[in-house]
Amino acid sequence: MVGGTDLQHPARDEIDLGDVLFALSAPDRLSIVLQLQQGPLTAARCTADGGPVPKSTKSHMLKVLRESGVIRNEPRGRNRVLTLRRVDLDARFPGLLDAVLGAGAAAATSAVGRSGANLDR
Repeated sequence: MVGGTDLQHPARDEIDLGDVLFALSAPDRLSIVLQLQQGPLTAARCTADGGPVPKSTKSHMLKVLRESGVIRNEPRGRNRVLTLRRVDLDARFPGLLDAVLGAGAAAATSAVGRSGANLDR
């Protein structure tokens, strides 16, 4: 594993397909990844849509995403910056991220249409 300041991230060649699929299988984790498509987020701003998430739950979600190789979580001052490891994932599993995120975005749009919920914060 390649280390950041204090968190371990798998090297590109260590990213496992099963781990990535597991990380992207939970709606709240997928929601975070969908948000990261727009660019980096600070850990304080990264919340799953649909309501407040306890800090311990959010920490666990970010750990699963980081350890699977889906995101990079790096300290920046007093905050942490989250980024999607798109280049690594596309190199390792071409087309996978686009397929999963496209399906996830379509499902989220469909759910909003049915419920009338507003995903804006």
